[in-house]
Amino acid sequence: MKICILGCGAYGIALSLMFNENNNNIIMWTKFKEEKDDINKKRENDKVLKGVKIPDNIIITDDMKEAVKEANLIVIAVPAGAVDDVAMELKNYYKKRQHICIASKGIEQESCHFVENVVSKYIKTNKLAVISGGSFAIDIVRKVPIGLSLATKNKSTEKILKSTLQNKYLKLRTTNDILGVEVCGSIKNVIAIASGMLHGLGYPESTQCMFITESLHDIKNLIKTLGGSKKTILSFAGFGDLLLTCTSYKSRNFTLGRMIGEKKDKKEIQEYMDNTTIEGLYTLKSIYKLIKNKNVDMPIIDLIYDIIYKDVDPNELATFLINKK
Repeated sequence: MKICILGCGAYGIALSLMFNENNNNIIMWTKFKEEKDDINKKRENDKVLKGVKIPDNIIITDDMKEAVKEANLIVIAVPAGAVDDVAMELKNYYKKRQHICIASKGIEQESCHFVENVVSKYIKTNKLAVISGGSFAIDIVRKVPIGLSLATKNKSTEKILKSTLQNKYLKLRTTNDILGVEVCGSIKNVIAIASGMLHGLGYPESTQCMFITESLHDIKNLIKTLGGSKKTILSFAGFGDLLLTCTSYKSRNFTLGRMIGEKKDKKEIQEYMDNTTIEGLYTLKSIYKLIKNKNVDMPIIDLIYDIIYKDVDPNELATFLINKK
């Protein structure tokens, strides 16, 4: 199977290695010529996955037309904020026979659209899927057991993804609830920032457990309000990803929150934010705007927003948990 992966970041590379494990023909695209040249020279992207070698049979290009033209499956694995530009360019080369898999997570800030909606704005197809779940890129490349939710309403797309990506290391559990999977995959990064704050403030695992449990209920209600299935909260994309992202030092969102909770120097925090892709920050603005537009009551998001952007004391999180209805 011929597979094109749009994005040469950590997650795109990790997925490419899983597809390669299943003997697919892979081409990866980046919009940055410097990144393409550097990866081709070193056979690794040492800025995001230092020491992880990309096999020589995986082609790296900065020409999207070349990347897409022969692909059976196109995987979108760029940051949420870049999806609009990528989808806009992709529509020039996409063919109706091709299947699309979205691995990006987040909500567009201006429109408050989830990634699937952004892609569908430019490309009209029912051959579309979303994958999401508790999985750090470094763990995928280490070939440990990983579970992902595969959300699609197209049986042919499901079959292709299972045959090309699922193997003895990676399990795909299917659902038709694309919206629910996208809600979970987006909001967990925001919740992880707050979980990191609690850790940085010195609160123990018992308090984090309370926080994660309360967050699960709120996310479940948000999924239902937006028209998804409540049971998706119990999937790899839901509880699985939330648990991982809210408790691990590998999580950039959790790490940012921990730095805030520890009251690190503002210059140090800003430097980390400037040099690290922290999807939760991008999504925080989007989800905050979304719940206001939809008149959804989600005070945990209001509080995280106020801590990040209005200098509210992070200790308010503990007070909030006790007072929350």
